[in-house]
Amino acid sequence: MTTVIVGAGTAGCALAARLSEEPDRHVVLIEAGVSGPEIPAELRDAASIRGAMPGHPANWSFLGQLTPELAYTVVRGKVVGGSSAINGGYFIRARRTDHDSWSDVGGRRWEYENALPVWRDLESDRDFAASDVHGGTGPVPVKRPEPGRLAQAFRGAAQSRGHRLEPDKNGEQPPGVGPVPSNIIDGVRVSAAMSYLAPHRGSARLNLMPRTTVGRIVFEGSRAVGVETSRGVIRGEEIVLAAGAIGSARILLASGIGMPEDLEKLGIRVRSGVPVGAAFSDHPDISLSWQPEGPLFDADERFAFPEALNIDSGEHPEGDLELLLSVKPLGYLLTGSLRLRDGMTAGLRHPVRSLRAVAGISGRRAAAQIAHRDDLPLIVGLQAPTGRGRLSLRDADPSAPPRIEYRYLEEESDLSRLGAGIREAVALVEHMGGRVTEIAAADLDSDVALNAWMRSHLGTAIHMCGTAPMGPVVDGAGRVHGIEGLRVADTSILPVVPARGPAASAVLVGEIIARAMRDDD
Repeated sequence: MTTVIVGAGTAGCALAARLSEEPDRHVVLIEAGVSGPEIPAELRDAASIRGAMPGHPANWSFLGQLTPELAYTVVRGKVVGGSSAINGGYFIRARRTDHDSWSDVGGRRWEYENALPVWRDLESDRDFAASDVHGGTGPVPVKRPEPGRLAQAFRGAAQSRGHRLEPDKNGEQPPGVGPVPSNIIDGVRVSAAMSYLAPHRGSARLNLMPRTTVGRIVFEGSRAVGVETSRGVIRGEEIVLAAGAIGSARILLASGIGMPEDLEKLGIRVRSGVPVGAAFSDHPDISLSWQPEGPLFDADERFAFPEALNIDSGEHPEGDLELLLSVKPLGYLLTGSLRLRDGMTAGLRHPVRSLRAVAGISGRRAAAQIAHRDDLPLIVGLQAPTGRGRLSLRDADPSAPPRIEYRYLEEESDLSRLGAGIREAVALVEHMGGRVTEIAAADLDSDVALNAWMRSHLGTAIHMCGTAPMGPVVDGAGRVHGIEGLRVADTSILPVVPARGPAASAVLVGEIIARAMRDDD
């Protein structure tokens, strides 16, 4: 049996590795990005996220609209390992409440109690011994940093302000302040390609096809039998899309799987009338720039994001706000250097890609980010937004970038809760003896002023979920409604973005869908 998987990202690597363990299955894993020795060595350095710099060859740089007035470059991994090869190494599990929302539409395999053994099987926790909660032999290494000077100050300030300690954010403790579990070992970002695919390289049951793009699904009647690629048609008994919440949705829509009225306007034949891209969720966030007392930069710190505070806003349970500490300045995170000249040089290595990646974004915003590149960002994220976005096609060409409308902060509760997070972040900075550098006291004096400031400084965590959600688009095993032989296995299928993550949740999706496919065969 041949299974074709589109996308060698976080979920795709986990899925491909597990399926290739079956002796009667041949897996073809298709990836648009590079593999092996072609992967830049800088991607392994976990102290920076240079691969996430707009225009870098290791990422897709899409243009999204956070609000009608504010454009943003949406970066996704374009390399074997996907976004796990370019992100900050944050590896925190979804919460029990997340599983409740998933199981409501996806069935029992997504219930927390049933998913917990999968969580254990996928990890090798270096800090907690194997137990009912943690695993010790899984492919993904998980480590928490020892708190450095800034992390200690942040933790102390949070506790002084009444926030509880949360030493294990992958456990079942109430939200609080504590170290960030990470797939970073000895300063190396251990991507899904390294943890899952590497042990299977050379296997006759796994055929990795890098530098290969996918346009549409090939059908025979109502059955998916292959995919159109830059190397021709690749056929299989089962097709699985694991190209991420943007990539998988784009392929589905271009193949005629989506809302009929939208597809018909573009002249696309409707194969299944399901709401692909109709209501996705993500984490809106804002990077609050600040300066602590003393030197900003600790060259020995290998965890860029060592500590996080998860709190309840008072309007929503289970830690709907997250304050994520960075101990590296923004400029260093994106370029691996403290010198502005080096950052400009990094962009000039790929001038056309870099210019395309930032085309349409606010020049004023870009100038402000450059001006504050030496400051530390304290990232305030709304983890349970009420608002929903929309992803759609601009035209019938499957290679054309999609329209991504986040529709952030249209809900009053989202505005008020994010504002509460900003005010708490400012208080924490002041408690640490630091000073905020990009927000004035007048911006904090009234909700009207703060709302205006947030709208102008808004960002996104790029944690997009729900573009092909369980329930209306796929079932709990990832099978697309109305189409035989087609599944989706990435964060597209999660109906609501989890309160934490979703890098770890993407691995979970790959593991659970692999088990579902084995059970179905």
